[in-house]
Amino acid sequence: MRGCRNIAIVLLLAAVAGGAWVWQRYDSFANQPIAGLQAGDAVVVESGDSFARVLRKLRGQGVRNGSDIEWRLLARRMDVAARLKVGEYALRPGMTPLDLLRDMRNGRVVQHQVTIVEGWNIRQVRAALAKAEPLQHETANMDDAALMKALGHPGEHPEGRFLPETYAYSRGDSDLDVLKRAYDAMDKALADAWDRRAADNPLQTPYEALILASVVEKETGVADERPQIAGVFARRLKAGMLLQTDPTVIYGMGAAYDGNIRKRDLLADTPYNTYTRVGLPPTPISMPGRQALEAAANPAGGDALFFVAVGDGSGRHVFSRSVSEHNAAVAAYLQQLRQRRTAGKEKAKGTAAQ
Repeated sequence: MRGCRNIAIVLLLAAVAGGAWVWQRYDSFANQPIAGLQAGDAVVVESGDSFARVLRKLRGQGVRNGSDIEWRLLARRMDVAARLKVGEYALRPGMTPLDLLRDMRNGRVVQHQVTIVEGWNIRQVRAALAKAEPLQHETANMDDAALMKALGHPGEHPEGRFLPETYAYSRGDSDLDVLKRAYDAMDKALADAWDRRAADNPLQTPYEALILASVVEKETGVADERPQIAGVFARRLKAGMLLQTDPTVIYGMGAAYDGNIRKRDLLADTPYNTYTRVGLPPTPISMPGRQALEAAANPAGGDALFFVAVGDGSGRHVFSRSVSEHNAAVAAYLQQLRQRRTAGKEKAKGTAAQ
């Protein structure tokens, strides 16, 4: 009897020791960094994938840590199989099986980014989205009208409708997904700016504010000048003066613009030529940022009716109240421009002589 008891004790101790060994190995597997991972490695979980299929994908990626049984036990303990989220998961150097399965359970997918730049037009926005990977491209064969219809805004002109920002997206998202978010963001930013508009603002509708903001965006990249630029245009609109802004003319020229704007271009009448037509152009000419929207809603006060670039490469402008002041500023700008060109040629000659 005593011998049977001793045997039972020995077997129990062996089982405990064996269990402890198994647990130590399992715990070591769960917390041991996965070998061989490189920055940029990832595994994609697709709709309908079982954990067994995901494990095969990991093996195909060169993951050799642990046995299949250990992976399945860990996944079961973490309830991953029942909560497996579709998406792309980073295989980061140094991460453990526990880290990876936690990411999959929590849906911590890889985030990619695409940026809409302030001042871009709709062609540039669509070109950037077409190059973005791994974004799905649903709009490739759509013209602008079809695009706006697909976004749920049929009949709207797309120019100016998408807020310049950096947008994060996941594998499986499409360009339409990004554009919907950018449209909604612009809609909200415009509404917020319009709600805060100055009481004496001459603009009649939020869309007019969007148009003016798009012009301000193209006229200056200097943030603190935007309200001043908007102020000049607001005063011109109140006075019934021509806006006379080159960016609208360039936009109206479309593909004919070769980098230079000539006198004949300023005289050629188009809906966007603010040298020949009074008031705002019929649509925005670019994607304005938040600061340009705010400037259009709250133009700076003052009495300046003209502005011209300083010409020193700073991007800043000289603001004038009268035609005579403006003509003097233009003459100074042209002189500055000639001096810079002469200095550039002399520098090029000196470099070539070395």
